[in-house]
Amino acid sequence: MSVASGPSSAATFDHVTVAVFDLDEAIQFFGVLGFDVIKTVRISGATMDAYMGIPGMEADHVTLAIPDAEPHQEVQLLHFHKPEQLVDRSSGNLAGTGFNHVCFRVDDLDATVAGFEAAGFPTRNQPMDFHDRKLVFLVGPANTVVELAQWH
Repeated sequence: MSVASGPSSAATFDHVTVAVFDLDEAIQFFGVLGFDVIKTVRISGATMDAYMGIPGMEADHVTLAIPDAEPHQEVQLLHFHKPEQLVDRSSGNLAGTGFNHVCFRVDDLDATVAGFEAAGFPTRNQPMDFHDRKLVFLVGPANTVVELAQWH
């Protein structure tokens, strides 16, 4: 049930941003899902410091998208140079509050898992059926939890 009304109330997914230690590994990971690099910039300066709330920040910002997909959706990667990288000790822990995981819909879960395994990215669990979907969790970049879903 939506509480918003009117023509501007419909929201769609735009992007998810993942802070990573290894850009090449993250690009390879999301490449298995068909994402390509579409933009790469270095972000820093007073405007970015204020927006992100991180004084003195400097990071590579890489935007990935699936070519010609409608609607356009992105995975954005951040690789920080400043401040020095700190490990998010709760990343990958599904028993906490806040961000839990991101899920991508796929046509063939078994084939997609095989692609991830061939690229060196393991699953966290065995696939299961739940709510009209076949689901599995993957170990994503920087221990981010990524789920795959194949609808029945």
